Amino acid sequence: MSQLPPSYTPSSTAPYNSLAVVSVISGLFSVLGHFVVPGIGGGTLALIAIVTGFIARSEIKRSGDQGMWMATVGIVLGVIHWALLILIFFGLIFAVFVIGGIALLHH
Repeated sequence: MSQLPPSYTPSSTAPYNSLAVVSVISGLFSVLGHFVVPGIGGGTLALIAIVTGFIARSEIKRSGDQGMWMATVGIVLGVIHWALLILIFFGLIFAVFVIGGIALLHH
């Protein structure tokens, strides 16, 4: 009858971890969250991506589910998003002080 080729390896039948899926989707949609609720929506989705990503990674290590890469991508996207939010926040604070200082000098 038919035999499988020698290089064939059966794929893993372990399911994807649902929190890993939530993490990567939240990380991807965190940028769009700023359009829905400006300033808060994207940051909240990024935080959800980070938290669910870490929980998913620990569950995957324990259970053997698939999706470690999705959890990692969700964490990375969430952290990058939060880093950009912090940079923008401090940039705006700095700009206010610089513009305020210039206005005081010209007064």
